[in-house]
Amino acid sequence: MVGFYELQLILLVSLCLIFLLLERHVSRRKELKEKDLHTAERLENGEPTASHNSLATLTRQYLIVYAVVMGADWLQGPYVYSLYREQYGLSERMVAVLFVTGFMSAGVTAPLVGVWADQHGRRKLCLAFCLTYTFTCCCITIPYLPILLFGRVCGGISTSILYSAFESWLVSSAGALVIPSADLSTIFGRATLVNGFVATGAGVASNQLVTLTSSFTSPFVASGALLLLAYLVIRASWGENFGGGGTTSGKDLFQLKRLGQAWRIVRGDPMLLVIGLTQTCFEGSMYLFVFLWVPSLQEASPTFPTVALPLGYIFSSFMISMMLGSLLYSAVTTQSGGLTVHAKLSSLVCAFAALALATSIRSDSERVRFWAFCAFEACVGMYYPVQGMLRGTLIANEHRATLSSLFRVPLNVFVVVSLMTGVSSARSAVLSASSLMLAFSALMTAFVVVARADDHVSPETSLRPE
Repeated sequence: MVGFYELQLILLVSLCLIFLLLERHVSRRKELKEKDLHTAERLENGEPTASHNSLATLTRQYLIVYAVVMGADWLQGPYVYSLYREQYGLSERMVAVLFVTGFMSAGVTAPLVGVWADQHGRRKLCLAFCLTYTFTCCCITIPYLPILLFGRVCGGISTSILYSAFESWLVSSAGALVIPSADLSTIFGRATLVNGFVATGAGVASNQLVTLTSSFTSPFVASGALLLLAYLVIRASWGENFGGGGTTSGKDLFQLKRLGQAWRIVRGDPMLLVIGLTQTCFEGSMYLFVFLWVPSLQEASPTFPTVALPLGYIFSSFMISMMLGSLLYSAVTTQSGGLTVHAKLSSLVCAFAALALATSIRSDSERVRFWAFCAFEACVGMYYPVQGMLRGTLIANEHRATLSSLFRVPLNVFVVVSLMTGVSSARSAVLSASSLMLAFSALMTAFVVVARADDHVSPETSLRPE
């Protein structure tokens, strides 16, 4: 007999496939027309065009590696909490300390990863990622607290590399091959789609591995094997490329001067203040959700701990929900994707995310909490493209990276403080605070960003310092 979570996963996958086919059918004609138009414009202007073979080769090189490394990362997602809490018997507060250690490690090393990639090469740093993340997988299988803490430090460093060096390698390689931005955007779109399917498959695979081995460490062993495979593929197929800002970054390692300049820019623009507030509230709630969803569902389950929850299937359902959110964003913005539309979407996404978390708090039903969490993940799927477009429109290019770093300062504080208090006695309070902050962000976006969107004429010049 098919269980509740398996049935919901089948339902969500079927729904996602239907929406995906409809979205591809609608957008295919538009893509073909735009591609012909861009090609004709480049030929008319005498601009070079990338050959089909070079584009196909780069797409294949990147997506194969991207699928493997993201599969290795997603394999670890469903059972990190259960491994620490149930198999190793650590207290919930100590589990929170381990999560905070990884998060702080990622936050501290994030500004340095770009410097390392520029100085030593993006390919070399991606190879280092495979080794450090494999070492992290080894550390997490040893139930000795100092080794677990050291593993979280390495995991944080690896995460910073994963979400920066791989993308930098792709962009630099595309520039070297004279691949236009429209084709590069297509590669990123395919990568997002691949990531969703890989995450779903990884959740199912991790669930099966735990069932077969009766150990929460088995997904981490499999993850390490995938990372070694990725190391071999990168060595065999990727070329090296470097950046140009390594030496200047070294003079101001933590970019303190640029952060000060960025703060003056943000302080003078209420729209940017609200964008930073939204990033803190939404991404902070998202990071807290990673820590809290397992104990929240376990708490509501009438059969736990007698019958363990199929965390891999639940995780896959969340990933499919995120893909549905992304597809919904594409459908909404196909005809109209201006600044005002995205500002309204940002407000609505925060409002629905707040409602989803509030519903999970108010209900003691396991199934209601599950669907509330799926709704929250669908909001996550809409949040990233919406927020990315708003930042790209409102923030001048020369200040984009610095302002993003500045916005992460309150985000780091919010997550660390919440995790350190987010044990069982304060779990509802933390989720309630996240829901209230998301609701406040939705209101501020509506009253500030939406209200001023129509009057925002020249984003590049308006944000440039005098």
